[in-house]
Amino acid sequence: MNFPRLRLRRMRTHQQMRALIRETELNINDLVMPIFIKYGQDRKDPISSMPGLFQFSLDKLSQEIRELKALGIQSVLLFGIPEHKDDLATQSYQTNGIVQQATQIVKEVAPDMLVMADVCCCEYTVHGHCGVVEDYRGLMDVHNDKTLEILAKQAISFARAGADIIAPSGSIDGQVAAVRMGLDSAGFHQIPVLSYSIKYASSLYGPFRQAAEGAPKFGDRKTYQMDPANGNEALREVELDVAEGADMLMVKPAAAYLDVIFRVKQKYPHIPLGAYHVSGEYTMIKAAAELGWIDGKKVALEVLTGIKRAGADFIINYFTKELAKDL
Repeated sequence: MNFPRLRLRRMRTHQQMRALIRETELNINDLVMPIFIKYGQDRKDPISSMPGLFQFSLDKLSQEIRELKALGIQSVLLFGIPEHKDDLATQSYQTNGIVQQATQIVKEVAPDMLVMADVCCCEYTVHGHCGVVEDYRGLMDVHNDKTLEILAKQAISFARAGADIIAPSGSIDGQVAAVRMGLDSAGFHQIPVLSYSIKYASSLYGPFRQAAEGAPKFGDRKTYQMDPANGNEALREVELDVAEGADMLMVKPAAAYLDVIFRVKQKYPHIPLGAYHVSGEYTMIKAAAELGWIDGKKVALEVLTGIKRAGADFIINYFTKELAKDL
C-alpha cells in the first residue's frame, strides 16, 4: 500500500494516540543521579561548569537524599573527594573514607535507594590519574597490574559500607576480574559488577574533572581509555568484561556514541546495559538553554530518550533531579 491510501500522519493526529503507540518510554526508574561528596562541613558548593549541580559535604548529604527520594529517584552514583590525596589512592579504600561514609548516610536516610560506587583512583591521587603511575620507557603512565590491587581493595571497602553495585571505571585491563575476585574472596558474591566496559578518551569530561577534582596533572588518559574513532574495539572490550564476570555493562559517553550503544545491545541483548550521559553533554545543553537558543528541558528529554531508544536500559545523567517531576 502506498500514498494516498497509506498516510502515516494518521497515527500522529492525536496526542493520546501518539502516546498509545509510542515505542520508547523514558521513566524515572531508567535514570541514575551522580552525586559529588566533598570533605568539610556545611558545604553545598556550586559547580561552576555544571549549572544546577553541587559538591556536598557529608553533613549536607542527608537533605539531598531526602529530596531525591521525595522526587521518586531510586538510584545514585557516588563520587568522593577526600581531603588528603597521595600517589597510591590510599584514602579510597579506608573504612572511614568519604564514599564509605556517604554510602552509610544514604542507607540510613533511604534504605531502599540503590547505591552505585564508582571504583577508580583519579579523585584520590595527587597526580589525577586512574592508578599507580610509574616511569615506562621515559613516559609516566599508569601501571596496569599494580592498579588492580587498589581497585580490588576499593571494591571490598565500598561493599562493606553498603554499596549495592560496584562500578569499576578506570579502563584498566583486567579490572572486572580483579574486582569480582576481590568481592568473592570477601564474601560479597551477591554484589553485582557494573563495568565501564567502553570508556572513550573523550573531550567531554572536562566539567566532571572540575566537579570531582580529578583532572590529570600531566599528560592525558589516552593510553588506557579508548580511541573515539574505534567502534569494533568496543565490542572486544565488552567481550573481555563479560568473560571476566561483568554483570552489567556501560558505554561512556552516551549521546556521541549511540552507534556503539546499539551495537553492544544487539550483540548482548540479555546483559543490562547502561549509558553515561556525561558532564560535557550536560553542560552543552545547559549553556545553549541559558542563552535562550533551545528549550533545555525538552532537549534533555529528547536526548535521553534517544539514548534509551539506541539500547540503553538505564542512563546515568545529571538531569535526573531536574526531570524527575516530568517523568
